[in-house]
Amino acid sequence: MAAKIDAKKCTGCESCVGTCPVEAISMVNGKAKVDEDECIDCGACVDECPVEAIELE
Repeated sequence: MAAKIDAKKCTGCESCVGTCPVEAISMVNGKAKVDEDECIDCGACVDECPVEAIELE
């Protein structure tokens, strides 16, 4: 399963964008968004998020 971002928690800091090794995360309307087809479930973004807005399902 791809990483899921809780838009209510996401502050738009973009930390996860640069961390993703496959560039599966982009910013949409000031919030991070995961391209589920590109995500490789590595979890790098989960550890990088300072507000714990991302989880792997």
